Amino acid sequence: MHTYLRVSLTDRCNFRCTYCMPEEGVELTAKEEILTLEEIETLTRMFVELGVRKVRLTGGEPTIRKGFLGLVESVANIPDLEGLYLTTNGLLLTDLAQPLKQSGLAGINVSLDSLRQDRFEAITRRPGLERVLSGIKAALSAGLNTKINVVVMPDLNEDEVVDFVRLTKDWAVQVRFIEFMPFLSNGWQHSRVLTSAELRTRIQQEVELVPLGKGPNDVATEWTVPGFVGTVGFVSSVTESFCDGCNRLRLTADGQLKSCLFLPPESDLKGLLRRGASKQEMINAIRKTLAGKWAAHPPMDRWQQLDTLAMVQIGG
Repeated sequence: MHTYLRVSLTDRCNFRCTYCMPEEGVELTAKEEILTLEEIETLTRMFVELGVRKVRLTGGEPTIRKGFLGLVESVANIPDLEGLYLTTNGLLLTDLAQPLKQSGLAGINVSLDSLRQDRFEAITRRPGLERVLSGIKAALSAGLNTKINVVVMPDLNEDEVVDFVRLTKDWAVQVRFIEFMPFLSNGWQHSRVLTSAELRTRIQQEVELVPLGKGPNDVATEWTVPGFVGTVGFVSSVTESFCDGCNRLRLTADGQLKSCLFLPPESDLKGLLRRGASKQEMINAIRKTLAGKWAAHPPMDRWQQLDTLAMVQIGG
């Protein structure tokens, strides 16, 4: 049962992260090809009627989409939806955290790959570390369930993993270490993947990690450090296939449905919606997409880029 829908609001972003966007940038989708906020709400309502219970708004950077706060409120009030979440780079979060909570948002994931200013700017190709840290504090103060997503890469930020773990001593966040994944023109090689198992070994040389387990549909294994208020997660996207428990669907900003982060879009729901397709036609398109879902992804040494999109075009 696919109960989790991730919806990209835009393929635009105010950062240029190296693993997410090629250095030369991407060809932005024309405004008229992007789903309107009303279309996003319509499609989300349909998915909830079909059994989706959790929705995450992503981008690009969703907070730069004009009118997105109103969309948050509308989607949060959809009957039978159990939780609405947001993934953001956190740059604008200081002023948005409280309004988001008041609009019905349950939780937030903030992408942050370095706690050092020079590295932060090298990764994002933009300034803003202090603003992001301020945004995380604002999210915690607002009562949002808060996670920090850290993509770990060798010779870049691998020596900061324990620093990130130590954030959980006083911050009630989950810091999630994510394996470097292959996307269009991001320089991925399997030799550049620092595995979750390797990171745990490194961390345990400095602090004790106690496993908390993993739910049937969770992508992260969760751990805690005794005496710390937060937790630590490991997302083994490359080295440990969790396809058999995956309950996720992804809707791109231009209305294409993806069954997997790594596979090309299968169905044009925007096209169906705009030509007035029946609900059954929409359901048939969704089923067709699900039929192509992987049973398990390839081993790391045989991995290759399969999608034609950069991460910023897919949605985090």
